[in-house]
Amino acid sequence: MNKITQLFNIQYPIIGAGMIWASGYKLAAAVSNAGGLGLIGAGSMYPNVLREHIQKCKKATDKPFGVNVPMLYPNIEEIMNIIVEEGVKVVFTSAGNPKTWTSFLKERGITVAHVVSSVKFALKAQEAGVDAVVAEGFEAGGHNGREETTTFTLIPMVREKLTAPLIAAGGIATGRGMLAAMVLGADGVQVGSRFLASAESSSHENFKQMVVGLQDGDTHLTLKELAPVRLIKNKFFHDVNALYTSSPTKDDLMALLGRARAKKGMFEGDLEEGELEIGQIAGLINDIKPAAQIVHDMLSEFKEAKLAMLNF
Repeated sequence: MNKITQLFNIQYPIIGAGMIWASGYKLAAAVSNAGGLGLIGAGSMYPNVLREHIQKCKKATDKPFGVNVPMLYPNIEEIMNIIVEEGVKVVFTSAGNPKTWTSFLKERGITVAHVVSSVKFALKAQEAGVDAVVAEGFEAGGHNGREETTTFTLIPMVREKLTAPLIAAGGIATGRGMLAAMVLGADGVQVGSRFLASAESSSHENFKQMVVGLQDGDTHLTLKELAPVRLIKNKFFHDVNALYTSSPTKDDLMALLGRARAKKGMFEGDLEEGELEIGQIAGLINDIKPAAQIVHDMLSEFKEAKLAMLNF
């Protein structure tokens, strides 16, 4: 047992990221049932919807699972209370100050991990008392840190300063990637994009099929003035780029973004006008398969690569 499997009481040090419009109870339960740690993505759920997904996940698996909570949401207090009321044992926090909720959660027996994008914030998370730190490089999909530090640069720099268990995220979708992250100092990995293209992901089939067809260079980090986000280069992305040529204000960008743009793309399947969030690693994702198969394939490749490295 390594630090991550021990901390979360799971079989393998693989975390299924809590992605908006993708990580519902079906995906979380499937990852947990396969021996990893599945996370429900609270970021795209109203409080009552989150409660429903937690309750359904408890029925779908008897293994540990958790909830990912972006702390910039307005109803955060209600969400945290639901998590406590429903007996969730693991919470991953992101997009905010870990000091705000870590003590509240830990006092109630909940294991807490926090997502960071720099050494500075990794140390702040550790000081706040989190049980583990997720260091995510800017090749990850969705909302990113502003530092633009890549995962395989970030992990060894964080490892050098951090004593808490470390989870690598961003650009990891294969067993070889998992091994590389762990060689660089990670105790486990968080996987997002690969699980988005799974049978159990709640993302729209149109979006999943688009992800499978992506190549390197088909995503880009943009909207840094609002919150940096990695998007597929579709019509909406090109509309954003066109707006940048006129030196837009934040209000101009927010007006173009509008409301529910991510839901439109990732959940409703509008591939032109939707905001389509996916990581750079999508260029290596060539099929849609069950989450359990993804876990199995990653572990098999991990073991093969490790053996080959030992025989080098």
